[in-house]
Amino acid sequence: MTAYNRGDVVLVSFVFSDEPGKKFRPAVVISSSAYNRARQEVVVAAITSNIRRRHFGDHLIANWKGAGLLFPSLATGILRTVKRTMIDRKLGTMPKPDMESIDRELRRSLGP
Repeated sequence: MTAYNRGDVVLVSFVFSDEPGKKFRPAVVISSSAYNRARQEVVVAAITSNIRRRHFGDHLIANWKGAGLLFPSLATGILRTVKRTMIDRKLGTMPKPDMESIDRELRRSLGP
């Protein structure tokens, strides 16, 4: 099973609850590498290309191409724990300045 690191940008397969099929969406791994190695799950923040709709906790990714994304994107404040088996593949790695900004937004969202 593939190990994922904090900051990896991955493609996650989300299964629909009300209809057959699944949809692939990008996400950034926010859980620590130690957590990811010790468990069968990883914690991710959803990524969206809908950059017009920004909410509290979201971060506009400055270097979206460097992160392996195809379009300008936001790392959202929407967090989810997913099984590693739901990850289709790694797309790239979030550049350090963007990951630091995501961390700041997470701290703002989750509190001190």
